[in-house]
Amino acid sequence: MVFDAVQALPVAPSLLGESPFWHPDEAALYWCDIPGRRLNRWHPGRAQHQHWDLPTEPGCCAPVLGGGLLIAMRDGLWRFDTTTGTRERLAAPPYDPAQERFNDGKADPQGRFWAGTIFEPRTTPSAALYRWAGGRLQRMAGEATVGNGLAWSPDGRTLYWSDTKAHRVRAFDFEPADGSLSRAREFAAFPVKADGQDLATYGGRPDGAAVDRDGAYWTAMFEGQRLLRLAPDGQVLQELPLPVRCPTMPCFGGPDLRTLYITTSRENRPVAELAAQPLAGCVLTLRVDVPGLPVNFVRP
Repeated sequence: MVFDAVQALPVAPSLLGESPFWHPDEAALYWCDIPGRRLNRWHPGRAQHQHWDLPTEPGCCAPVLGGGLLIAMRDGLWRFDTTTGTRERLAAPPYDPAQERFNDGKADPQGRFWAGTIFEPRTTPSAALYRWAGGRLQRMAGEATVGNGLAWSPDGRTLYWSDTKAHRVRAFDFEPADGSLSRAREFAAFPVKADGQDLATYGGRPDGAAVDRDGAYWTAMFEGQRLLRLAPDGQVLQELPLPVRCPTMPCFGGPDLRTLYITTSRENRPVAELAAQPLAGCVLTLRVDVPGLPVNFVRP
């Protein structure tokens, strides 16, 4: 695969951009700024940027059938009306919000919403993966510290979920009919950063992810300054170097789903690094050969 030059959207950088998705009905890109407590929308056709400020951190967002978004925030799951800016709470947080919050999440192909959490003390693998369906929030997996990298294979039979702190991605057999998980296994693992290791020799840890039409899993390697494209067996197919140290999540967009959007972070980065990487926190974009899978809508 040959990559075009990486560019950035002409929008002010986020502190920590996350959860980008392409809304096909609106021809627009959405993403969250988690510590900035902001939801963003970019209309490429109109070169128009809009944002909504939120009272707590938005970990992720997904479109809802019938309009609006579902946003997983520190204080629970909310349906958000992008026309009026109003919120309606769907579920209270299933954790202590003083130590944990929702992080990466998406809808599955059947319209159930899934979101992992981050255990902020990072002392124990106390984060979990939750599923919201039929008005009920249910814990589906655990043994993670920073839940990330949620994605499904093109046939909808495999669910991917990463633990960024542990430097690994797991795969599960996924049953479309009832949304159950089985046969958890290691999909990919990466070397853990040693104490004092120079970032120039560190490959990064798996953050957010997306899957393309050929079933390849694209993972943003946080602090690794690159994206990796992994085959369904976990082998590295391609590496995409980036102009920023901390990519957070890719998604596919545009009418043909061949525009790759990549959110990035500048939060708590060294001054010298930010001076050398002015695009940190921006949404990066480039064209790719293989289109991605369309976003799944939440069925309320």
